[in-house]
Amino acid sequence: MMFTTEMIQLFAVVLGRDSERVSEMLLSEGVVQFANIGEIDSQELKKLSTVNADVSVSEITSLKERIEGLLHTVGIVPKAPEITDLGTRESISIEKETQFIEKIEGERESIRERQRTIQQEVLKLEDIKRQVDIYGLGLSDVPLKTMHSFLQVQTGRMPLANVAKFENSLKKYPSLPVSLGQHDELAHYLVIPMKRDSEQINKILEQANWTSIELPNELKSVKEDVFREISVKYEKLTDEQKKLEKRVNDLVKNQESELTNIWIGLRVTELLSRIKTNFKSSSRTVIFTGWLPIDKKEKLVERIRNACGNRCYLEWRHPDGKEIAGNEVPVQFNNPKSLTPFEMLVSNFGIPQYKTIDPTPFVMPLYLAMFGLMFADAGQGVILVLLGLLGMKSFKGIEEKKGYFKLSWLIVWCGVSSIVFGILFGSYFGKPFIPALWFDFHGVVAGHTEGHSAVNSVMDILAITIYFGIAVILLGLIFNWINLIRTRRWGDLLFDKGGVLGGWIYVGGVYISSYMVKHGYNGFPSGNVIFVLVGLPALLIFIKEPYHYLQHKTEKGFNPLMIMNFLMQWVVELLEIFSGYLANTLSFMRVAGLGIAHVSLMIATFTIAGMTSGVLSFIVIIFGNILVIALEGLSAGVQALRLNYYEFFTKFFHGTGKLYTPISLNSD
Repeated sequence: MMFTTEMIQLFAVVLGRDSERVSEMLLSEGVVQFANIGEIDSQELKKLSTVNADVSVSEITSLKERIEGLLHTVGIVPKAPEITDLGTRESISIEKETQFIEKIEGERESIRERQRTIQQEVLKLEDIKRQVDIYGLGLSDVPLKTMHSFLQVQTGRMPLANVAKFENSLKKYPSLPVSLGQHDELAHYLVIPMKRDSEQINKILEQANWTSIELPNELKSVKEDVFREISVKYEKLTDEQKKLEKRVNDLVKNQESELTNIWIGLRVTELLSRIKTNFKSSSRTVIFTGWLPIDKKEKLVERIRNACGNRCYLEWRHPDGKEIAGNEVPVQFNNPKSLTPFEMLVSNFGIPQYKTIDPTPFVMPLYLAMFGLMFADAGQGVILVLLGLLGMKSFKGIEEKKGYFKLSWLIVWCGVSSIVFGILFGSYFGKPFIPALWFDFHGVVAGHTEGHSAVNSVMDILAITIYFGIAVILLGLIFNWINLIRTRRWGDLLFDKGGVLGGWIYVGGVYISSYMVKHGYNGFPSGNVIFVLVGLPALLIFIKEPYHYLQHKTEKGFNPLMIMNFLMQWVVELLEIFSGYLANTLSFMRVAGLGIAHVSLMIATFTIAGMTSGVLSFIVIIFGNILVIALEGLSAGVQALRLNYYEFFTKFFHGTGKLYTPISLNSD
């Protein structure tokens, strides 16, 4: 768990006639991350040709994405295929499936076109209805406010034969034609258009042989229904819009099973095509290579031999060998599921190099300890746990929200840390309802400790975080030495600022500082001790640049000016070591600073609440706790992450590794 999974590289040769079955088996197992076989230094291998997929990967991907788009419109997210035997799957015909998808898309588009037409009508009616609601209609005998209306009201008649063309022409503009009745082959209409369209409306009326008239007495009772006519037509169009929306959704839902099956077939074909792009072929054989965890080796050997009837040649190559394909070995994390949120924090910074330490198991206690020291309150910790559990429940099983699920899980862990440290410091929503198990943080900040605790002042709290920081930095240095030994970088192990000499100086500096503090800043260790602790390793670091020169010297030879360059490099290196380690150590004082700020905010909350009474006091306490949880919780989380990244990781972590991502049925 401390190191990443041990990997091994497979070099395989199978007959061309078995390549399809082998491809299906490799996808089913999903453990091989393919490498470029052309990177193997062999002239014979470089003469091999690339295996072309039966169907263009871009065509498959495009059609698959079209199906995903259809399914997403009705809230369906297709899941990874769960096929146990890929050899029994139905073959996919791109042409046939494309025609099927185009048929659904065509029907869907025709419904959408009708929806767009209705939506335009709805918008027109909304425009008219809004004007009617504000200004009224202004019929001759109805005293309505029309001075500022943007509507125009006209009554008239036209031949019955022109009605259809008339109504169709009006659809281009926001308008409402209201039929008032028919008499002597003439249709009487009330037309309500916008004044801004009066010129175009008048042309339409002229083409319909419109004759303007006063509203006939026998039809004046209809005017009271004009307002209702607008609402009725609006509701009718809205209902039709809803029915069309249901139709377009049902169109996809009714074909859900067929669409899902096609998507699965396309997904499998796409993945098989991606596998085949890593194959090289001769006239009769197919060759491929790739990485997998060493514990998967035996099972994969058995599956390959079964797939090709033992007609194969398999060779295994360790990462330290010279004939591997590529120099970059993929990295697989090897942590229990409970560390998933902390693995996320590590991978966000970078992927560790192969054979180096995976810091995930150490990030968990360090991050939680930092967060707990800054946000120590058992009551507020319970709130964080509940919020985190709510988030986990909301995002569970949603692939697109995987990151939010892990973040919610991290919040649960942070809440647990807050509860633990809250109990140690005796803080429950800012009050010491139960005596502290370690020391009274609130009492120390407020200046009323009982005196029997080992921590009696803010300076004592700062000292705790300094000691904590020293321990974290030393742990980072030890990890760096382990990494350098495992990667056989002996020069860096000795001379680097994070190497043995750099650590020697840091430990010496810590001892000298603690000696000064113990003697009231009035004394130093003896000169011999200071020389051994700091001077000697500082002098030895001078060897670093000459060592690098001898290791990488060129044909130019030695130049006396290089001595000056060596001196300058040495001085810069020492400055970086002394100033860097000092800044790194003091940086951990922010843990105490945020812890003190958290306590101070709670003290301020209860002080303000004490100035009020009754319900108002209770409200102040509630909102004060909410504010502290939001502000301090975020600040503590960010600062704990910063300290891990910049004060811990930078001592040993080289995030330049490549994540192990085999092609499998669950591949992204």
